[in-house]
Amino acid sequence: MTLTNEYEGDLESVEPIDAAHADETTAASTATSKTVGRQVLVLAESEYRLAIRSRWAVALTGIFAAFALGLTTFSGASVSPEGFDRTVASLAVLAVYLVPLVALAFSYDAIVGREESGWLQTLFSLPVSRAWIVLGTALGRGAILASATIIGFGVAGGFLLLEFGLAGFDTYVAFLLSTVALGLAFLAFGVLLSTLAREKTHALGFALLAWAWFVLVHDLLALGILSAFDLPGTALSALLLANPTSVFRALVLGSLGAAGDAGFASVLAEAGLSPGVLLGALLAWIVVPIALAAVAIRRRRV
Repeated sequence: MTLTNEYEGDLESVEPIDAAHADETTAASTATSKTVGRQVLVLAESEYRLAIRSRWAVALTGIFAAFALGLTTFSGASVSPEGFDRTVASLAVLAVYLVPLVALAFSYDAIVGREESGWLQTLFSLPVSRAWIVLGTALGRGAILASATIIGFGVAGGFLLLEFGLAGFDTYVAFLLSTVALGLAFLAFGVLLSTLAREKTHALGFALLAWAWFVLVHDLLALGILSAFDLPGTALSALLLANPTSVFRALVLGSLGAAGDAGFASVLAEAGLSPGVLLGALLAWIVVPIALAAVAIRRRRV
């Protein structure tokens, strides 16, 4: 509650715009946009500071760095551009399992946890739209997750740069940015689950089920469907885009020429999806859950 009181004054000072005192409608709209932007930034900063104080930022960075360094150290890749690509492919496989799990663990209590601590009731009493509460919360936690991903996997990237040189390092940069997008997609989904759940235990259970479905079950089921039926290209594309981890695999491993060895990502060649479409799909997996959570929180009673 201490951090809530610290920012309560900032949020209350953001007064709604009185259209009667505005000289022009456009000026009023601009002022309102600035007010909303300030509200969202205050909420995002609050979430960011809470994560820093609770050591979440250090923990996430340490987890990513430990696993990435362990894999690159013991991967046994040869010192060549080809070895660099194989190391990146191995890191991509690691990211598919690790990043979604960490993102869901970091976000499942974003809303329901704040309700149980009493912070959400305080925010609801302030002149702040509930939708901006969701957006500010997601932005603050997303900033922590993105920075932890970049720093954690970036440490491993630094060692790869020293070992292999600049040849092929652009591939690692693309992998790193895709990993950030994958983490944000699952963080957004975790925020949605947290908004819909009534208790933290329920949110945690839903988060674990979501991880199991997207990381373990979906691709196995999709491969079974593909082997049993002769599906058209649109169906292949739909199966691929229905899972953010599949989109990530196709995007990263496809750029390495490893799609044929990537399980369900091998449908990329048949589906004919471009990197732009895959990036757009990951962006949709970030935006849509947050938008749904912003709508769902309006009906939430505390």
